[in-house]
Amino acid sequence: MSPVAGPADGPAPSRGRMNIGEVLDRLRPDFPGITIPKIRFLEDKGLIKPERTASGYRKFSAEDVERLRYVLRMQRDHYLPLRVIGEHLDAIDRGLEPPPIDPVVPTVPQVALAADGMPSPESFLRRDQVRLSRRELLKIAELSEELLAELEQYGLVTPSRTGHYDTDALVIAQTARELADFGFEPRHLRAFKTSADREVGLVEQVVAPHQRGRDAAARARAEETISEIAALSVRLHATLVKAGLRTV
Repeated sequence: MSPVAGPADGPAPSRGRMNIGEVLDRLRPDFPGITIPKIRFLEDKGLIKPERTASGYRKFSAEDVERLRYVLRMQRDHYLPLRVIGEHLDAIDRGLEPPPIDPVVPTVPQVALAADGMPSPESFLRRDQVRLSRRELLKIAELSEELLAELEQYGLVTPSRTGHYDTDALVIAQTARELADFGFEPRHLRAFKTSADREVGLVEQVVAPHQRGRDAAARARAEETISEIAALSVRLHATLVKAGLRTV
């Protein structure tokens, strides 16, 4: 059986061609972060080749969707670079088995996301013990040393006192690298950091009275309040951006 498809990948698509919106509907249950620009980017990299109508619209086959699943799964679960995934797909296309995937880097916990793709309050309560070296961060995030240095220069990624990086640093680095594919440089992302700092300041003002309690119950309530407000803040921010883009 080809590794591109399998029983765990969900029900088989119909034989008809799908538009890009229908492809998103099929993939989002397993990959909430998938977007139209991401699919177009993977097409630009030659990993999928959907048909084009006379009007230039993309039409995806069931095989295209399964190739997308394979690419996204290899990125998410094994942190494989697109170049390596492309080599796997080439082998599959030629009737060969792709090479075995060895655990060459540590496995990092995935950020808890709500069903709509927004961070949940629980994700803000998460306290992991992941500590990545600089070399591990560069490898897992598929980051260049130059890009990481710039992210640190603009205060977007900061190592701990021991020189290690946590899960948040990894997510920021991965996101910055993906934005770089669209032409965003670290200096452009400084505005996101400034906005986040302002939101943090507002949350701290609201919860400051709750944090004055000395008993464990009061501290727990304060932490829970912070997580709930933070999740609502991110939801509001994301929705405002989405609403604003509709006018563009």
